[in-house]
This record gives sequence, C-alpha cells and structure tokens, in this order.
Amino acid sequence: MITGATGGIGRAFAFACAGEGPLFLTGRSAEKLAALRDELARRFPRCAVDSYACDLTDEGSRERMFAYIEAQGHRFARLCNVAGADIQKAFARYTREKVAFQCRIDFEAALCVTHFVLAHRAEALEIVTIGSISGVYPMPYFALYSAAKGALESFFSSLREELRGSGVKVTTVEPGGVYTRPDICRMIEGQGLWGRLSAKSPAFIAERSLRAVRKNKRVYRPGFWNKCIAVVPRILPLSVRMRFIARRWSKLEKDAF
Repeated sequence: MITGATGGIGRAFAFACAGEGPLFLTGRSAEKLAALRDELARRFPRCAVDSYACDLTDEGSRERMFAYIEAQGHRFARLCNVAGADIQKAFARYTREKVAFQCRIDFEAALCVTHFVLAHRAEALEIVTIGSISGVYPMPYFALYSAAKGALESFFSSLREELRGSGVKVTTVEPGGVYTRPDICRMIEGQGLWGRLSAKSPAFIAERSLRAVRKNKRVYRPGFWNKCIAVVPRILPLSVRMRFIARRWSKLEKDAF
C-alpha cells in the first residue's frame, strides 16, 4: 500500500515496488490514480494494481477506503506512508483550517493508515514512512512541518520497539530536498550548493528506502550531506542553530496545497 501515490515520491515507490507484487495505491485524485494505473500496466503488465481516491485528512474518507479494502480482502506485506504537505511560511500567516490540514496529512494520516494496515497485514510486514531532515530539530518558518516530521520519527521509533519480534520492520526515512514539483526544483536550485548537496531524485529515495527497511533500520537519511546536517550542527547550541535557520528560511514561502 502506497499513500500519496500520485506525487513525485509516491510514484517512485509505485514503480520501485511494482516488480515485487500487487499494489494498492491511494491519492486525492481519481483521475491521477487512473493515469498512474495505466502507466504501471504498460510497464509492468503482470502487476495487479488496485486504487482508491481518498482524502486522508478526512476521517470519513479514510473509513470509506478502509471499508473498500476490507471488502476486497486485501492483506499487506508493505506500507509506504508517503502522503504529506510541505507548507513553509510563518505560522502567523496560516489559517486555522490550514493548521488542521497540515497536522492531519503530515502526522495523523500516517498513524491511522498504519493502525489499519497492522490489522490487515500479511505474515511479514515492512513499514516505510517518509519523514524529513527538517524534523531533526526545530525550524522557524517551517515550524509545523518540522514538528510533524519530528513526531513521525518519535512515533515510528516507538512502534518499532513495540513490534520487535513480530515480523514487522519499521523504518523512518528523512530525506532533504527531493526533485519533485517544478516549484520545489526551483527552490532547491535557489538554495545554491547547500540545496544541491542535500537533494536527491524520487527514484533514489524510493530505492534506498526499500533497501533500508529490508535491513530494518530505525532511521535512514539518504545521502552523506543529509547525515552530516543531522549530526554535525548539534555541536552548536540550539538557539544558534534556530537563528541561522530563521534567517535562511524567513525569505522563502511555499504553500502549494
């Protein structure tokens, strides 16, 4: 099962997993899901693909998808929690509706889908969740996204321990920039050398993430530079790090959802 399947990273996971067995894909757009199914059918004619258009921020929509899955009798050997929203701006510029939306898609949705899949799992199960290097420590002007992604690492690290010895592997992936939408690509390039060192392609993220969960790594950070970002700055006081981040990110704003 792949959430956020029609986005850049989700699509990469779909193609990376298509040679291994049947897929269940979900995203907000039925039209985009149908196009993705057609493309997968052309490239992987032996791969059975089912899908369901779902707004993961809406409890009713989630429950209808879960009922459909139960009716189809699907069982899952892998879950890829990819769906998310990388909104970036000063918190005061949010609406209350946007606050709720981002909390739900970046945290609540992954937990609810994971809870369901655990009850409908195959004998062995791999859970891959896309977090972010932004969740390693607080990030002014990226505060809600950073907090939600940090919460994902905390939750799935705890879940991994709860499920130890049960046949379930759990890995949180924390990429830096990923070349997906055109606006994100422009933002990465606008960051200069820093952005280019951090950024990876969706295919790189998907393939390396699957490799990491097979090894049951607790956290995987794709690329040497992102590993450095997560560790080296800790020698500085948190207040210094946050002032540096604030200066860097206060000039940028991103809200494509």
